[in-house]
Amino acid sequence: MPAVGAVRQVALSAGRDLDRTLAFWRDVLGMRPHAHFDPPGIAFIMAGDVRLLFTDGIPAGTVYLDIVGLSDFHAAARAEGIPFTAPPSLVHEDREGQFGPAGESEWMAFLKDPAGNTIGLVERLPPQTD
Repeated sequence: MPAVGAVRQVALSAGRDLDRTLAFWRDVLGMRPHAHFDPPGIAFIMAGDVRLLFTDGIPAGTVYLDIVGLSDFHAAARAEGIPFTAPPSLVHEDREGQFGPAGESEWMAFLKDPAGNTIGLVERLPPQTD
């Protein structure tokens, strides 16, 4: 059996308005389109080494993106009227280092783009010292 490697591409819904969805990713998340082909109406955004493919005709998906400064981003985005489906919340204290350095905590906030894709913003924070 061949060994499967890293994630190369994730498909997300573009909804009925690809340009509106891309504008959200650009203006709210600061992620610029990498390639845009019209026709057939598809676009790509690079998230590190992973391509995000946006196209119509597929169900909305969920993608988790790393972020630095989650609380500050949340406050600024909310001040701009960007709705969140869940504010920053602690989701995991990684005491054993299962998902990264031991002792870090993982925080997430969630929002949706115009196509209905859920975006989980993830920040890992070092242990709190008193």
